[in-house]
Parts: sequence; C-alpha cells; structure tokens
Amino acid sequence: MNITGKTLSFSVLAMAVLLNSAVRAQDVVVVANPGVLITTVTSAQLRDIFTGVHSTFPDRSRAVPVTLKGGPVHEVFLRNHLGETPDGFRTFWRKLLFSGQGVPPKEFASEAALLQFVAETPGAIGYVSRVSDGVNVKVLVVQRNSR
Repeated sequence: MNITGKTLSFSVLAMAVLLNSAVRAQDVVVVANPGVLITTVTSAQLRDIFTGVHSTFPDRSRAVPVTLKGGPVHEVFLRNHLGETPDGFRTFWRKLLFSGQGVPPKEFASEAALLQFVAETPGAIGYVSRVSDGVNVKVLVVQRNSR
C-alpha cells in the first residue's frame, strides 16, 4: 500500500471513530405509549423501572420497559440514565432471572421494532436515537438526578 492509500485508510478510520464518539456523546429520546399519562420522568424513576424495582409509573399505571439489544443508543441510555454498562445490565438481569426474582425487559434488534411495540403496547416505555414525524409514541422529558 502506498502513502496515499495509508493516509486514506487512516482518514476513514479516524472519521469512523469521530462519528461513533458523536453518537455516544448524544443523549437518547425516551418514548412511551401514547396512553401513558406522565410527561416527565426522572433518571432515578427510569432506573427503577428498567431494573424491575418498580413495575409502575409515578401515577401508579403499569410500566412495560423495553430495550434495544445493543449498540451506541443502548450504551448511552444505560450510562446516562441507569449508570450501567451493557455487561453490568445484562449480568444484573441474568442474576435476577436465574434466581427467579424477575424477568428482563423485552429486547429489540432495531429502533423501528421497538417503536412499533411501544406504540402498540399500553404502558410500554423505551428509548431511541430520534422519533420521526408520524410515529405514534409520546416523548417523555427526563429530569436528571431527582426523585
């Protein structure tokens, strides 16, 4: 490979790293079924819902948390709102599952599938990178560091 080829390869790699870092630096959009009555949720409440501590929203209506199987959006949600890593979150739920103390949230391979489930399932709550016009979900405002 000549110097121009090496420079091009390095440039492509550097661009990929920068784009991945930009995605990781972003926050995510927390979405809920349109029938969910709340409009705001705290990070502490999200943690309680997504770790099975609570199965209801603050208004006592049923909460059905759903997650992505992986990827940058999943990582950002776990880090920013649950204070977890993907491995830590997975290990936490495996322990509960195998001890018979809980069932982990349903996982989706794509944001589109997650959005469809949230739109169709009463009480569903999840997260995505963005919500396009015409998608029938409610975007929740997340308040940080308060209960």
